[in-house]
Amino acid sequence: MSEVIERKPRRRARTARSGEPGQNPHLEVPYITRNIPTYDLVSNEALERIEATADRILAEIGIEFRDDPETVRLFVGAGGEATDLGDGRVNIRFAPGLIRGLLKTCPPVFTQHARNPAKSVQIGGKAIVMAPSYGSPFVMDIDRGRRYGTIEDFRNFIKLGQSSPWLHHSGGTICEPTDVPVNKRHLDMVYSHIRYSDRAFLGSITAPERAEDSIEMARILFGAEFTDQNCVIMGNFNTTSPLVIDGVTSRGIRAYAAANQGSIHLPFLLGGAVAPLTNAGAIAQCLAESMTSCALTQLVRPGAPAVLASFLSSMSLRSGSPTFGTAEPALGSLVFGQLARRLNMPLRCAGNFSTSKLPDGQAMQQSMMSMMSAIQCGANYLLHSAGFLDGLLSMSYEKFVMDTDLCGALHSYCRGVEVNEDTLAFDCLAEQGPGEHLFSTQHTLRHYQTAYYDSALDDNQPWETWDEQGGIDSATRANTRWKATLEAYEAPPLDEGLNEALTEFMTKKKASMPDAWY
Repeated sequence: MSEVIERKPRRRARTARSGEPGQNPHLEVPYITRNIPTYDLVSNEALERIEATADRILAEIGIEFRDDPETVRLFVGAGGEATDLGDGRVNIRFAPGLIRGLLKTCPPVFTQHARNPAKSVQIGGKAIVMAPSYGSPFVMDIDRGRRYGTIEDFRNFIKLGQSSPWLHHSGGTICEPTDVPVNKRHLDMVYSHIRYSDRAFLGSITAPERAEDSIEMARILFGAEFTDQNCVIMGNFNTTSPLVIDGVTSRGIRAYAAANQGSIHLPFLLGGAVAPLTNAGAIAQCLAESMTSCALTQLVRPGAPAVLASFLSSMSLRSGSPTFGTAEPALGSLVFGQLARRLNMPLRCAGNFSTSKLPDGQAMQQSMMSMMSAIQCGANYLLHSAGFLDGLLSMSYEKFVMDTDLCGALHSYCRGVEVNEDTLAFDCLAEQGPGEHLFSTQHTLRHYQTAYYDSALDDNQPWETWDEQGGIDSATRANTRWKATLEAYEAPPLDEGLNEALTEFMTKKKASMPDAWY
């Protein structure tokens, strides 16, 4: 039986008026094309030392693989030296340069197709793709506080993302829908991305069979032949740091690679806990783990899309708590960007990170520190671009809106500075002469709608006007905005035949197994 498709009466589009906030259509793109340079933080000599240390980690310490004989067979066949540790654990060491050599077949740039072709995204090169945050068990808003996420929350965040022109990708597990059984929720999540967004999306990776289900749903949507030849879904895989790749992860990686689908390879490194405290050491470890994880895709299917990734985080050494949005990981992202360019691979790193418990000044200060490092380092895929709060434990409705507004400003920032006869604006100054205002000049009239990013959320009125209108703070404005956005949301059209095929697949899959809640 097909799920009833949500329909709302169409609202007449509001006509934009001069001076109305949020008028930035000139910045709306399927993804950002960077027009500013990346920032090279350290010297080539320093990069070579980091690379040599990563090679030494792989050659002298090795990577431990768990419960996946096929992955062990592939790496040994490629030249790795295996030591059986028992209990399904195998340590493999790699001669310097071996893993790096396997990465040469990774495409430096690839397209992830969306069901709306106009919203397909490029991963790699000068492209920047922004996606919502990922993986939080809790959600929060200023009305109901912090609570476990539900499938309704999950769908709401997809709708908010779809409604924002400043995100380019629907993301993946935006929050955990804890009211759906663990072994079945991946079906509802993938379907929700397809149903409520027409952008590219991530599939499940929490078990190999769930990865396979996600890929099969993508085949239903795009067709088996098209899917075999094109990337239409990606998986986001974490290594088990330090220096472990478990069988669930490696089998999931192999499933995506065998289907020619994209995969992101992310060590989650907490300095002092699962990685060295010092930046250079953490970066070397991250490089060793991510390269090895990426290399597995090329052993399965040379040319399969793979994304090098880093997630460097600091910690409070007094309490042992993770800290996000701090200066040292931001610097680490800049260095990792240099390493990705030397490998000629697409990069995912950083995002709007924060350990604040509220969408407040701390939240946005930390987010800006982290997000700007992703922009400056040359990251291509920016997961966690919207909603990240509470050290990734919570998705915030208000911060989602605040973050997307920042993402909009970054669209303008990444355009850089255009220098030509018009932008140099000699005629603007000459038209009225010294001592005269420029409001009515032809240059001002040509550019007033496109010269600056126009925030839909900021309050830039005089203090007196702001106070008379209630003195409303940014989080409260964001609260009003997300509610209005959900009220105005309209689902993108989905072919009824495809919808029925997807819901039939889900129904059969769910009926084939009992509910599991852990």
